[in-house]
Amino acid sequence: MQVSIKNVDEKIFRDFRAESVRENMPVGKVLTLAMKNWLERRQKKAKLQFLDLKPTNWRKGTERTSEQIDDILYG
Repeated sequence: MQVSIKNVDEKIFRDFRAESVRENMPVGKVLTLAMKNWLERRQKKAKLQFLDLKPTNWRKGTERTSEQIDDILYG
C-alpha cells in the first residue's frame, strides 16, 4: 500500500530513515513495525489486568464489606 502522511516532523523522519538504512530495511517495513508496536502497547494498556488491581482502604468499619456483599448475593 502506498500512503502519504502529513505533518511529520522533518528531523524525526530523517533520523528514522537514516536508521532504517543502517539496518538495511525499507522505511515502509520499519514504519509498519513501529505502528504495530505502538498499537500493541495501546491495546495492552487498555486491558485491565486482575493482578494490576490494588486494595482500597474504605476506612474503619468496612473490614467485612466483601463478606457482607457475599452474604447478600449468595446468602
